[in-house]
Amino acid sequence: MDKFSAWEERRAEDLTNCNEIMGNLVITMLSVLSVAVVVLASGLCCGAVATPDAIPDADADPLLAAHSPYYAYYRSSPIHTPNHTDQTPTCAHNTTKSWCLEDTDYPHTEIRHALHQHYHGIQILHTDTILTTENSVQGVETQEEEAYLCPSETTYVQPLRAVSTEGRWRVIVNNVEVYGENLTQSARIEECLGAPGDSCPLVPPCYQTQCVQKFVYHRFLVFDPYDFIFPFAVETFKLPSSCSCFMAPSL
Repeated sequence: MDKFSAWEERRAEDLTNCNEIMGNLVITMLSVLSVAVVVLASGLCCGAVATPDAIPDADADPLLAAHSPYYAYYRSSPIHTPNHTDQTPTCAHNTTKSWCLEDTDYPHTEIRHALHQHYHGIQILHTDTILTTENSVQGVETQEEEAYLCPSETTYVQPLRAVSTEGRWRVIVNNVEVYGENLTQSARIEECLGAPGDSCPLVPPCYQTQCVQKFVYHRFLVFDPYDFIFPFAVETFKLPSSCSCFMAPSL
């Protein structure tokens, strides 16, 4: 009985030591987990209020801008408040045209940063929308050689905003530099100078004529600041292309 009692006593002591070791191990694991949670929470908190001075200068290194999450999400806000693309922009308040060639609210910085992040994705889109700005009249080498029956004005434009065929104002990617390349999109437009319905001045008045504005559809690469996955797309825009003389059929 003495040997059995000693064995029972040693067994009880071993179980006590084992329980103590397991308890200490559990406490240690919980402490480590608590520290990890505190560190993670502190990092998220500090990241949300990070200042631009604490962020690497990605403007000097385009590759950093393309691969740094801190630069993408914690960069300082732009100095302007961008309008929603469905709203009429400020540049269109004092004009009847469906496009803007100047825009004080143009999100140049946001577009440049997004182009750095999605450069390979937009290369195909931009190549698909490149338009030639050469004279579209076949066989004519200079604009002065063209003959028009209606007065018109021809210009080559690089719009910053325009109304799409869906009736929405869109931001068009234009004159934005990315990796040393200046991305531009141009279009040739021709607008009638006279009032709608004016007769063709070079046609004898015995004929019933009128000047008619013609349009053509262009495809532009646009930027959507509210699409956080891929903020670029190709949309269609209707722009004036020529001023034609329409002659009514004789009776």
